[in-house]
Amino acid sequence: MSDKPLAAAIDGWHTLGEQPHLIGTRCCGCGTYFFPKQTHYCKNPDCDSNEFEEVELSRTGTVWSYTNACYKPPAPFVAAEPFEPYTIAAVQLEKEQMTVLGQVVAGVSTADLKVGMPMELVLETLHEAEDDIKVTWKWKPVA
Repeated sequence: MSDKPLAAAIDGWHTLGEQPHLIGTRCCGCGTYFFPKQTHYCKNPDCDSNEFEEVELSRTGTVWSYTNACYKPPAPFVAAEPFEPYTIAAVQLEKEQMTVLGQVVAGVSTADLKVGMPMELVLETLHEAEDDIKVTWKWKPVA
């Protein structure tokens, strides 16, 4: 195990604690949640606010849909070499009732998932850099 510190693969998208959270925003006008963060205008067509507060989003939710990805993700994501297909899940967050699409932890395939299944946010190593270990958030079925 490396003694290098953990660092987010994309700064500002999630916390690094033992129970990580996605970092989003909530519109101060209508209460709509956004991930990734929204900072310029509310995308809710009934709202004209441009004020947002940064919030930690729910770290649990349920599978809304899922699929496999047989293509290498674009930058800034760094895929392991040789590339292997991975599973993606759309998870409806418990409190916010918004759906967030993300990778599922290694070793979990589409055959392991069901719509409505409880999921939690976890961190998984993406790759080791010169100065740190880059981690990213992923969905994991709740045991």
